[in-house]
Amino acid sequence: MITKSDLQKWQDESAAYFQKAGLVITPREKTRIEVADFGLSEFTRTGLGVLVYVNTQRCCAKELAMWPRQTCPEHRHPTVGGQAGKEETFRCRWGAVYLYVEGRPAAKPNARPPAGRESTYTVWHEVVLQPGDQYTIMPDTKHWFQAGDQGAVVSEFSTHSTDENDIFTDAAIGRATKVL
Repeated sequence: MITKSDLQKWQDESAAYFQKAGLVITPREKTRIEVADFGLSEFTRTGLGVLVYVNTQRCCAKELAMWPRQTCPEHRHPTVGGQAGKEETFRCRWGAVYLYVEGRPAAKPNARPPAGRESTYTVWHEVVLQPGDQYTIMPDTKHWFQAGDQGAVVSEFSTHSTDENDIFTDAAIGRATKVL
C-alpha cells in the first residue's frame, strides 16, 4: 500500500523522468500516471511509473518511468479469452535498461533481483537497451527488467494490454496498487 502523498510524489517524479527523456506530458496526463508497486509496498525497489496513452482492442502505447535499479518483476502475458497474450516492444528513451527473457543465460548479468526475492527470477538471457534500442517480446514469454544506475524511461508499444491478467513468478505480487 502507498499513501496519497506517496502517489503524488511518485507521479511528480515520473513526470520529471519523462521530461529528462524529452517527452512532453500534459498536466492532465501527469494526474493519470499509475504508480505500480506490485503490492509489495517497496516502490523504488520494485515498481514502475506508468502513463497509458492509449489502450484499444488492437493496440496500446505507454511510457514507463523507472528509478535507479528499480525492477519490474518477472511475469508473462498469457492468452486471455482465446486472445493471444500481449506482444510488446520496449524502446529505451533515456538511461539504460537490462531486460531478461527466456534463452541462454548471461554469464555476468548486469542486474540483480531485489534481495529476498532472488528465487522468483528464473530467466536470465540479457538484452541491454540504451537510448534508441528496442526489443520485442512475444506473447506468453517470461521476462523482467531493471533500470540502470540513473533510472530509465521506456516507451512500450503493444497489442491490447490486459495487465490485470499478467502471471507473475512471485506469488506475493499483485498488479493493482492500493492507495491509503
